Amino acid sequence: MDEVRLEGASRLRQALSVLVLVLAAGLTLLPFVVMVAVSLAAPGTVYDGSLLPAPSWSGALANYALAFSSQPLLRFMLNGVVVCGAILVLQILVAAPAGYALAKLPFRGRPLLFGAVVVSLLIPIQVPAIPLYLAIAEAGLLNTYAALVLPFAVSAFAIFLFRQFFLSYPDEVLDAARLDGFSELGIVWRLMLPAAWPAVAAFSTISVIAHWNDLYWPLVVVTRTEMMTPPLGLLAFRASGETTGNVGALMAGGVIVTAPLVLGFLFFQRHLVRGLSVRARN
Repeated sequence: MDEVRLEGASRLRQALSVLVLVLAAGLTLLPFVVMVAVSLAAPGTVYDGSLLPAPSWSGALANYALAFSSQPLLRFMLNGVVVCGAILVLQILVAAPAGYALAKLPFRGRPLLFGAVVVSLLIPIQVPAIPLYLAIAEAGLLNTYAALVLPFAVSAFAIFLFRQFFLSYPDEVLDAARLDGFSELGIVWRLMLPAAWPAVAAFSTISVIAHWNDLYWPLVVVTRTEMMTPPLGLLAFRASGETTGNVGALMAGGVIVTAPLVLGFLFFQRHLVRGLSVRARN
């Protein structure tokens, strides 16, 4: 009898957990569902009182056509790809050797440096924004890809993540690689980084999503339309005279800018979960 009660209580807890997850997922997805529904609706039906306006082929065509014609959305997305890709490559180039050194190379001050990396995770970009802006302006790099990329070339989170993964790598393999003539950088790029593929995939997903959605820093260093990233482009799109008050066209622009992130996340979702869960088990 006790076993039956325990089994029933366990099933009830599982059902409640699933219900909470479903409600949380629904609340999270609701804004995106509304955005897509409004982008497909005719302008006159957006404010008809319903949460999800009825789709209209003519309304959807007009909304998306206006979204593409009023602002260079494809240029904004290309800028986003270039900026996110450059940031990611630089972050991995810096974080992999740094994480390896903190995990496997004994040297004086290593705990202090690791503590500095952890503390720097608490510092948002707004704190050093003014000196960074002054340095970039003095170098004449405003309205360039360099201004959007260089402040994020070093990622404390990436260093921390790679260091945690590298800690579990067997020291015997490293000793054997050194006997075979591998340099320390050769060990990083030929042994450690391929073994840390889950960490690379997880961090790549997080980094691209964060910098694709970043509005604050592009708003500081970019004023020219042709250099705007997707969020800043949407801000300019909203202020455009052609789309003022046209919520359907604005939501269509949001769908266009958000779609690559959604598709990329769905593609890399398994790698992201695996990367984070492997580290949790370790």
